[in-house]
Amino acid sequence: MGPSAEAPLSIVSTVAELEALYGEPNLASTVKVSDRITPTYAALIAASPFLALATVGPEGLDCSPRGDRADDLVRIADPKTIMLPDRRGNNRIDSLRNIVRDPRLALLFLIPGSGTTLRINGRGAVSTDADLLESFSVKGKSPHSVVVIGVEAVYFQCARAIVRSGLWNGALAAELPTPGKILAEMSRGEVGGAAYDQEWPERARQTLW
Repeated sequence: MGPSAEAPLSIVSTVAELEALYGEPNLASTVKVSDRITPTYAALIAASPFLALATVGPEGLDCSPRGDRADDLVRIADPKTIMLPDRRGNNRIDSLRNIVRDPRLALLFLIPGSGTTLRINGRGAVSTDADLLESFSVKGKSPHSVVVIGVEAVYFQCARAIVRSGLWNGALAAELPTPGKILAEMSRGEVGGAAYDQEWPERARQTLW
């Protein structure tokens, strides 16, 4: 049962209160942090086909999923630089709008079947260099842009969150609302519906890159 709506919540309002509550991090939590991509961290990046990209801008925060074939998701240009191609999506460009105004960003890499995740904090720039775009071409299609990321901190995250969630253990729930149903609800039937869901697999197949 949750807290009463009438009872005020106890709120932590200072860093000192937080530190008193949680105590000092152990050595394993701090020694793992690197200011560059090490060979072992490079191996984790190469194994990941999916990441979440967090950015910040004047309107607030954004967190965007990014996925590709393992070893193609990002390119490690050097130990301090990675490159993330902006593959086809919905053209909202929320993340890119943020990056061109505030370069701070964070990445969280997931590896299917593994409890280990990898975090990178850094600063990004959106490049449209023609040769760079061409180098990321897949099936003759180049991305519109590539986010060039200067690495500031890299570290792995322990597996507790993955273990607690059982992320890799179960099948998708069959009763989840479909994208078509959500769109129809949000647009009052203007877009979406059963036809949207039926056409999606083929549309996705033709527009992955």
